[in-house]
Amino acid sequence: MTVREWKLARRSLSYGERTLIMGVLNVTPDSFSDGGQFFSRDDAVAQGLRMVEEGADIVDVGGESTRPGSDFISKEEELRRVIPVIEELAARISVPISIDTTKRTVGRVALQAGAEIINDISGLRFEPLIADEAAKSGAGLLLMHSRGTPKDMQQLPPAENILDEVIAGLRQSVAIAEQRGVARERIAIDPGIGFGKTVQQNLDLIANLDQLIHAFPDLPLMIGTSRKSFLGKLLGGAPANERLAGTIASTVASVIKGAHIVRVHEVKVAVEAVCVAEAIRRVGYPRH
Repeated sequence: MTVREWKLARRSLSYGERTLIMGVLNVTPDSFSDGGQFFSRDDAVAQGLRMVEEGADIVDVGGESTRPGSDFISKEEELRRVIPVIEELAARISVPISIDTTKRTVGRVALQAGAEIINDISGLRFEPLIADEAAKSGAGLLLMHSRGTPKDMQQLPPAENILDEVIAGLRQSVAIAEQRGVARERIAIDPGIGFGKTVQQNLDLIANLDQLIHAFPDLPLMIGTSRKSFLGKLLGGAPANERLAGTIASTVASVIKGAHIVRVHEVKVAVEAVCVAEAIRRVGYPRH
């Protein structure tokens, strides 16, 4: 497989030969999956350090829940939650930190505090000016496809053809980023599993991930299925803390289909599962 580079603020990450692991660090009281568990700075920093020890290539710090039905919080509150954690982690870990935000101000201050990637779940729909902060700092910019807002995304009528909509939406997001000065080599994409999609559409996106990669051959593709509600529905109503097996199954399927980065809560088990999935993919790859 071709090895390529994703350019970040102070380094590059190689992808293509090995799947990168992004560890999820929610500094929130109300996340759908681990709300409140790492809300204190000390607990959040300890979890970040643990994820790096377990093999995370990126630590993704978020201070605003995007669970279905959630409301936006103020930029002041979001900054209060994430900046102390980012500052301490940046001084103590060797892997890049991502800030999961849709707010320009939060992105700018987080980059100043030591983050190297902005992870925007709105794909620049909420605050396009966040791309300006990535452009000025040379940070990596991860653009996700989503429909509506976290408040209303589950009430939207389903898209007719989810693959076409995701490709079109991501193309628009990438175009806006480039128009605002973000170099293409600094952009990554995410199809946005769960964000305004039905269970079947989430499955369609995973099953056809290779088509998404074909549509964006020069961009790293990240996918995050970890603990998502579609897994709970497939598993007979399993709550978020009982979706590990479903998370691993969907992560392995994504790796087999060519995902470059996987975003997970449980890093150690994901690292092991990805290792096996990659071994299988390498055997099958020459036949394609």
